[in-house]
Amino acid sequence: MKILVIAPHMDDEVLGCGGAISKHVEMGDIVHVCFVANRIYDHKLNEKQSRFEKECSLKAKKILGYQSEDFLDLPDERLDACIQDIIIPLEKCLKNIKPQIVYVNHQGDNNQDHKAVFQSAMVALRPLATEYVQKVLSYEVPSSTDQSPPFNEFAFLPNYYIDIQNYLGKKIDALNCYQTEKRESPHPRSERGITVQAMKRGGEVGLEAAEAFMIIREKWG
Repeated sequence: MKILVIAPHMDDEVLGCGGAISKHVEMGDIVHVCFVANRIYDHKLNEKQSRFEKECSLKAKKILGYQSEDFLDLPDERLDACIQDIIIPLEKCLKNIKPQIVYVNHQGDNNQDHKAVFQSAMVALRPLATEYVQKVLSYEVPSSTDQSPPFNEFAFLPNYYIDIQNYLGKKIDALNCYQTEKRESPHPRSERGITVQAMKRGGEVGLEAAEAFMIIREKWG
């Protein structure tokens, strides 16, 4: 199968579905990751740091084992300025890949870029325009999904779980490639935070470790 992972930023692919990516690869699926934004620090673009972040993502790619990636290089922290700038390249990516399964971040993430990417993805993934897509799932991003205000419309309510017991080590190794974005415990983006989250999600469905998702749509052919 062809799998597309839409990541607002470099590191979201690991945090949200690094285990699922590795599992898809081992199952023989073809995985493509689309990174939407470049990376800025202190609200300023630093070309050298942004290139470094791409190098980190390619190191993480090697660990997770997926086959290909795109960097859209759209402006970090300003994706919500014009979602059409996201929709157009996402539509192109979808037409090129024609994935059966698409992963995208959760709509309620406490990050304006994430919200814009989700909204754009829903437009690009209109069912009648992407009839080849069989399943669309949203993933949670530690330190973003869990930081949203306590209102129903922001809630992440998983209804689909993937066993990642055999892939949690790769997920943590891939996270370690992002030294600028990784944090120390008890931060959710720490090794311990990722491990605890996987154990928690696994425990919800009787697994040792899992990643949780929300099914946005699914069809049976």
